Formats: sequence, C-alpha cells, structure tokens
Amino acid sequence: MAVVGGGSTYTPELVDSLCAHEDRLVVDELVLLDPDPDRLEAVGGLADRILRQRGWAGELVTTDDRTRAIDGADFVIIQLRVGGQAARHTDETLPIGYGCLGQETTGPGGLAKALRTVPLVLEIAEETAHRAAPGAWVVDFTNPVGIVTQALADEGHRAVGLCNVAITVQRRIGHYLGVDPDAVELEHVGLNHLTWARSAVVDGVDRMPELLDRFSPELELESGTPAGLLRLLGALPSYYLHYYYCLDHDVADQAAPGWRSRAEVVAELEAELLAEYRDPSLVTKPEKLWWRGGSFYSEAAVRLIASLHAGTGDVQVVDVRNDGALSGLPDDAVVEIPCTVDRDGAHPLPQRPLPADMSGLVAHCKAYERLAVEAALSGSRDTMIRALVANPLVGQYPRAEQLADALLSANRQFLPRFFPE
Repeated sequence: MAVVGGGSTYTPELVDSLCAHEDRLVVDELVLLDPDPDRLEAVGGLADRILRQRGWAGELVTTDDRTRAIDGADFVIIQLRVGGQAARHTDETLPIGYGCLGQETTGPGGLAKALRTVPLVLEIAEETAHRAAPGAWVVDFTNPVGIVTQALADEGHRAVGLCNVAITVQRRIGHYLGVDPDAVELEHVGLNHLTWARSAVVDGVDRMPELLDRFSPELELESGTPAGLLRLLGALPSYYLHYYYCLDHDVADQAAPGWRSRAEVVAELEAELLAEYRDPSLVTKPEKLWWRGGSFYSEAAVRLIASLHAGTGDVQVVDVRNDGALSGLPDDAVVEIPCTVDRDGAHPLPQRPLPADMSGLVAHCKAYERLAVEAALSGSRDTMIRALVANPLVGQYPRAEQLADALLSANRQFLPRFFPE
C-alpha cells in the first residue's frame, strides 16, 4: 500500500486503523511518500512506533521517490495538498474580497484547489496504471473529491473516491438514537459535499422522521442548516450544504472583523501535532489529532480497501460513476451514494429520485464540476470563467472574470497548464 502525501498529519489515524482491521486486511508493506523530509521524518517515526506497539509485522518505508512508492503497489492512496495550508488560506480568503464565500472545496476556492490538484492526481494515476501491481486501485481522499474522482473516471482509471461525511453522519445518528452506528442503514445521496441523508433505517424502520423531530436543535448546530429547513426537507443535509442554504449569512460572517480562516487554525494545529509526533516516547495517536478534522476518515478508508481486497460485497458510501443509479444524471457522472464493494469495485445501488429542489441543485453543481475538470486539464481561462459562472456560489459573469484572474495570479506557481512557461 502506497500513501501519496504520507507526511500528512492524518497518517497516524490511517496506520492505527490498519492495525485495527488486520482481521480483514493484512498489509505486508506500507510506503509513505512525501516531498517534505521534515514532515516525513516526524510522521513516519510516529507511524512506525504505532505499528510496532500494535504488533504489526509488515515493513514500513518512507520515501520521496514516487516510482519507489508506486512500484508493485496493490493500493495507491492519494491524500495530497498542492501548495499546503498557504494555498488553502488563499482559497479561503481571496474570494471574500469579491463578495463570495471563502472555502477550500466549494465555491471559487474549491475551483482553485481543483485546478492545482486534478493534473497531478491524473499523473499519479497514470503512473499507477503502468508501475503498480496488476489490478491496482487508486483510492482518492484528496479534495475536492467529487471533481478529482470525476477526472479519474473520465480517464478510465481504476479508482474510487472517498469522503468522511457519510460515516460521520452515520456515527452521529447512531449516537442520537442510542443504537450501534453500524446498524444504521443510511440513504446518503448526491454529489461529494452536496449530499442529503434521506433515511436512516434501523431494524427495518426509518428513524429519520424521529431524528428530525427530537434532535432538530442539535442537528441544526452540527449541519449549519436551520431547523425549519431541516423539517421542510425531511432530510439531513451534509454540513457543506449550509454554504448554499445560508450563503449571504456565511459570507457576512467571513467578512466580519476577527474572522480566521480554517487554514490558519489548521496550520497552527499541525505545527503542534508535528512537534508531538517527534516525541520518541509517543506510541499512540495523540488526542489532539481529533481536532484536526476528518473524523472517521481512516476507518472508512480501511473498510473500503479491505472490501476491495477481500471482495466482501458490503455496502459503503463512496464516489463512483452513476451508471443509472440516480435519475436525472448521465451514467458517467460521478455521484456519492451507497454501493456494494467487491474485488471488481464499488457498484452503485439504485436510489429513489430526488425531489426537484435537490435534483436541480445536483444538476447545477455537476455542470460546474464538469467544467472544472475541463479547465484543469486544458489550462483555459475561458473555461475557468465558465466554471465560475456555472458555480451556484458565484454565478455572475463580471465577478467570475475578476475572480478567475485573481485566482490565476495567486496560484500561478501551481498551474503549469495555464502558465506553461
């Protein structure tokens, strides 16, 4: 197993989950690939201590050589961040000056991240196809997952996208209902970071109406969507939907004095985590890692990889081609829905049609995602402007053109397709 971006502070979560699931997935060699030697030393050191403490018998390799990492791998996990937290800070702050939302996976910031990320991920996937083991899988955690996975699917790569939203929602619903979260069958439907949990079935009974009735204040706080709208929808939107439902409010919050970007907060937290990781007496993932975000992502990752490896045929929520599962979208559109997972991949399960308000927003955002992929690969400023106009969180032409030029200028060093010189 090769982890591209193995110097991420998330990696100790991943190795911890690998040890916890050795009954389903035995890894002989784990390779952490990262271009930053300091991060790789700190993260790799803690990873090794966790693995040895847990009795893992495999070989851990740290390297900055992509060929070494990918060669012979059965699974290539991609969790990279082009430009690091500094580029993320730009994603989250530059749009505010144009009256738009600053966010790293949606809106104009999400487009900037896609432009930086898609070409590199496709390059890694192409190398995987040639150097990795026959039938190797690319598992993408890199945001924006929906756009990145769409690009991978369009190129025909053996790839699956994964986000932690679905498993987190499942865990929270289990908590509120007082049941084992794994007993909650979640009808989680839409696009990455644009999904709704439409039902939560426990022992054959849909508990979603009860959940919305009993816990609407708590769910409003967690989702960011007002309780009144939760009742109107009859569903639980993912956290990222409040950026659409409460856009003006969110933009005003970001423009207020004292607001800090998430990138600033994470950069400080990562510095603290890396300092802890360098402590040779630390042999478990630190409690502070929980505050980094991405809760349950590693558990979802290992479950997915184990099922792809063992052909389990269980149901998991992942990002894959639609293939007729969700009406209103073409077969080749990447969606985020429940799938059965076996050695041949993740197979989307047929879903109930979405109501008009949900299906309209999904179609709108999918059009934007398609243009985002096209812009990332072509290096076309015109296509980038079209993508911003198509994005529901931008939508206006003069603003889109100004944003395009500002984002291109700020990201110039990371966009060789736009600036081939």
